[in-house]
Amino acid sequence: MKPSLLLLGAVIAGCSSLAAAAEPTTLSVRGPGKPISSDLFGVFFEDINYAADGGLYAELIQNRSFDYSPIERTDWNALSFWEVVRRDGGEGNVALDLARPLHPNNPHYAVLEVGRVGGGVGLANAGFDGVPVEAAKTYRVSFFAMPLYLDHRWGGRQANDQTPPHRLIARLESKDGKPLGETTFEVTGSKWRRVTGQIEATDTDPDARFVLLSETQGGIALDVISLFPSDTFKGRVNGLRRDLAESIAGLHPRFVRFPGGCLVHGNGLPNMYRWKDTVGPIEQRRAQPNIWGYHQSVGLGYFEYFQFCEDIGAKPAPIVPAAVSCQNSAHTGGAGQDGLPMEEMPAYIQEIVDLVEWANGPPTSRWGAVRAAAGHPEPFGLEYLGVGNEDHITPEFEERFEMIDEALRERCPEITVIGTVGPFPDGTDWEEGWRIANRLRVPIVDEHYYRPPGWFLENAGRYDAFDRSRSKVYVGEYAAHDRDRQSTLRSALAEAAYMTQLERNGDVVVMASYAPLLAKNGHTQWRPDLVYFDNQAVYPTINYYVQKLFGANAGDKLLELDLTGETGLFTSAVLDSATGEVILKIVNPESDSRALRLDLTALPSPAKRAKVWTLVGDPDATNPTSAQEASPPVLEPKEATMAIADAAHLTAPAHSLTVLRFASEEP
Repeated sequence: MKPSLLLLGAVIAGCSSLAAAAEPTTLSVRGPGKPISSDLFGVFFEDINYAADGGLYAELIQNRSFDYSPIERTDWNALSFWEVVRRDGGEGNVALDLARPLHPNNPHYAVLEVGRVGGGVGLANAGFDGVPVEAAKTYRVSFFAMPLYLDHRWGGRQANDQTPPHRLIARLESKDGKPLGETTFEVTGSKWRRVTGQIEATDTDPDARFVLLSETQGGIALDVISLFPSDTFKGRVNGLRRDLAESIAGLHPRFVRFPGGCLVHGNGLPNMYRWKDTVGPIEQRRAQPNIWGYHQSVGLGYFEYFQFCEDIGAKPAPIVPAAVSCQNSAHTGGAGQDGLPMEEMPAYIQEIVDLVEWANGPPTSRWGAVRAAAGHPEPFGLEYLGVGNEDHITPEFEERFEMIDEALRERCPEITVIGTVGPFPDGTDWEEGWRIANRLRVPIVDEHYYRPPGWFLENAGRYDAFDRSRSKVYVGEYAAHDRDRQSTLRSALAEAAYMTQLERNGDVVVMASYAPLLAKNGHTQWRPDLVYFDNQAVYPTINYYVQKLFGANAGDKLLELDLTGETGLFTSAVLDSATGEVILKIVNPESDSRALRLDLTALPSPAKRAKVWTLVGDPDATNPTSAQEASPPVLEPKEATMAIADAAHLTAPAHSLTVLRFASEEP
């Protein structure tokens, strides 16, 4: 007797064949199939929910450049999250200035004035909900300093190359002042200079703070005060938080869309995201308010985004504004879209063309040289460029989009333009967006939908009869919104069901990404999200595991799949040409299990074994999103390896996703 496969709830490796109680439905996998997009499943990153500063971007100091303002939060100012500390009789204060800025894009800086040293006078910063410090780990310290005077502000010695150095101590300490490690610096001269060092932590404290103390009587200007863990993702300087970056890499994304989202077109034209402001040395980048109501330092800028894509083997898919601002700008309730003045359009179009040169040009080109100066002489190989995001499709939008699209076609033919058709899967903006796409023959359009789980099941055939001669589709933002916006198994299975149909239509749907990606506990503007986190840990949702299973088991050819009888299942079968393996996905969102007979006889290489992943449970189940949350154990896929026959009986459990990856070799 040949061994076969039984899936009953959790899969148990090595189980023997059991006949189904009722005549099973036959599911036949045929081959070969049609080519589908190899870039189908990716991720979308937007700086919402503190996803960048305080999140993926590993900087531990908040308001490092003294740029916070009441425009971002009414109770914020340039010294928010900084505290003056005076130790053992020390006397002094802090002031703000802009007379001698580091760079025009970074106008504000702090002036620390020490009248009496005592045990030191300085500034303390508790980071983003505390500075997490781990014993024996090292932390990179850097800041810019400009000595101003020694002794006294009036009548003292003006700082110059001959005056004694200004001594500073950088320290990690607990809230009650317990030292956790320190390093010292001596700053000379009278011009801005960057100072660097490192601190090795002597103890663990998840709620520590950073202190920079002066031990010299006098005045010193300070800016871009920075603290990074040395253990960033891939060890990058100015890098990413390792566990969060690894959680994204674990999705096996084929592309990363960035930096938004609504962040791109911004709150009014002055707040549009301009890529040139986000490259080069961090002290020369232009920080600005975030449309989601906080601050973006742009320390995580275009170079870091492209570098991250390269590090995880994903294609970059940047989105630039379509020369219009968000329709929700200026507290106008959806009527705030402004168009860039037409006389400014040539310069703006050149800015977009320059982006392509920055990404793809040789290091001898003007903008390729900027990329090379940052440490990447080789081109990044940009293929996709989105123009616009969820814009209100107005005549102003259409005119500007067409100008940008025409310029890219003529001057950057290697670029595939991704257009936009508004924020919804239907309605006026969607219809007008598609009208423009059809008229201009835009290569790809970006559709978005946030809908209840039932919508995804009912609309799974959305692209079955899609006109293949029209623009391809990028499902750039989607999520099933269950009751109370909870990330339930029900919502995850609705998304999985829809994703099987995206695979089945992978010749026309060429890209797809869940949204939003990250959310920091206590700083969330939008739910649900794929991954929640705090300063110490990452909390993947059930939906995350669905995305991970699809990303790790994607293919480039769709195989024919026949089901006899009505099953209520959602299925897809693809071939991974690189490995020769067939991947079958079965989603059962119903409350009853489904008995199946799997027929693989038509495959050119008979399958000998299969890796099997099952995700199954209570449809109302959710994974914990914080350390404090009372919740059942994490619901995640169970993995098994099994030998199989040409035909196997299996059960698709109620409320489940099953992924089978077949190989012709014996284990």
